Amino acid sequence: MANRAATLGELRASGWTSVPVKEEIRRNAVARIAAGEPLFEGVIGYEQTVMPQLENALLAGHDVIFLGERGQAKTRMIRSLTGLLDEWMPMVAGSEIHDDPYQPVSKYARDLVAELGDQTPIEWVHRDHRYGEKLATPDTSIADLIGEVDPIKVAEGRYLSDELTLHYGLVPRTNRGIFAINEIPDLAERIQVGMLNVLEERDVQVRGYTIRLPLDLLLVASANPEDYTNRGRIITPLKDRFGSQIRTHYPLDTEVEVAIMRQEARAPSVGDVSVRTPHYMEQVVATLSQLARASNQVNQRSGVSVRLSVSNVEVLGASALRRGLRAGETVVVPRVSDLVALAASTSGKIEIESLEEGRDGIILENLVKAAVLTVFKELVTFEQVRDVVAAFEEGAIAHTGEEVSSNELAAMVQSVPALRVSVQSLAGGDESPAAIAAAVEFVLEGLHLSKRLNKDTSGTSAATYRGRG
Repeated sequence: MANRAATLGELRASGWTSVPVKEEIRRNAVARIAAGEPLFEGVIGYEQTVMPQLENALLAGHDVIFLGERGQAKTRMIRSLTGLLDEWMPMVAGSEIHDDPYQPVSKYARDLVAELGDQTPIEWVHRDHRYGEKLATPDTSIADLIGEVDPIKVAEGRYLSDELTLHYGLVPRTNRGIFAINEIPDLAERIQVGMLNVLEERDVQVRGYTIRLPLDLLLVASANPEDYTNRGRIITPLKDRFGSQIRTHYPLDTEVEVAIMRQEARAPSVGDVSVRTPHYMEQVVATLSQLARASNQVNQRSGVSVRLSVSNVEVLGASALRRGLRAGETVVVPRVSDLVALAASTSGKIEIESLEEGRDGIILENLVKAAVLTVFKELVTFEQVRDVVAAFEEGAIAHTGEEVSSNELAAMVQSVPALRVSVQSLAGGDESPAAIAAAVEFVLEGLHLSKRLNKDTSGTSAATYRGRG
């Protein structure tokens, strides 16, 4: 920063050129695309669907609206667009709207440049400060977005006709940057009308002032499809002014959902106790979300957010951690019996559609069972567990639950050697008692849900598995 221009004259001498913000974004996007790099990090599952559309929109210089259900990374993508701005940008020092030193638009900046010329002081603004965001609410006003007369400035002696009495709103303050409106259908229609000039004519007008502020910005919005058509709507002229509308979606398969979970979830390990969540349990959590999105007992209009998967895997790990702390174990692995904890993290994130009161818990329980069975069938073949079923038919019994230690459950592999093949396949080389115990319980539950073993339950998680004979 010490070598950057401090005055307008130094800026001219440095050879810096001013370009519109959309051209700046296009230039940086071109460099990343040409280098084979993603536009931004941290967004998984959109490589072949959303990202090509977004790249096209930015290369075309379009304002963009993202249309999708909750939890589809719309806001994350919007906020990440700042990474396509130049890291530093010069502006007239003291300007409230990031005035371009070569083409100032506010009266303050115009007067300052006219008075000081090449000695006009220059400030450099970081790209993180060139982003503005507003969550659209019905009480949002034109003053919030565009601006209003500042009564304090009037009280100081200025005339109402003086442009310096203006208090700029969020949109002008994001001049030469990116402005985002989340949940735009919630914006009152009369306020949406006020945005028409911003999108097409690129100016704002305040309360009949005979002024124009030709703004330079990229406008991005997000909307939920249900809000888009029912609770609120985008007026046709405003919708027409967005260059591109991009439809987002939930993860298309469980592996993508698992990757997102791993990226977003917070590790529950504490002190000397570590939690290792095996891949098959991660798949159960991801499959639960996938099944919920396809269930006619779940309200699909409200969506099933990826946040459900993230919260569930965190709670699953926390349940295992709590169990391990009580048992004095230093390594804990989530088991099937820990899945009962998912009721708390799931019930608030999906809306159950049921004609009968009090069936929410049963529906959630059935979804969890279906997820376990789905993953079990994918990972364990009947040939691997044929002898396990036979051993239980001959009288073997297994006790599981929160009160059963990992060592006790892992000992089942010794008493029922037929478990070894499937358990080792699931444990993936992890020979710790906690990993073996979790795999044993998963196999037993899978056999029960496949109707090959009987299961007697008591309490919240304790269970006894036995043969069906």
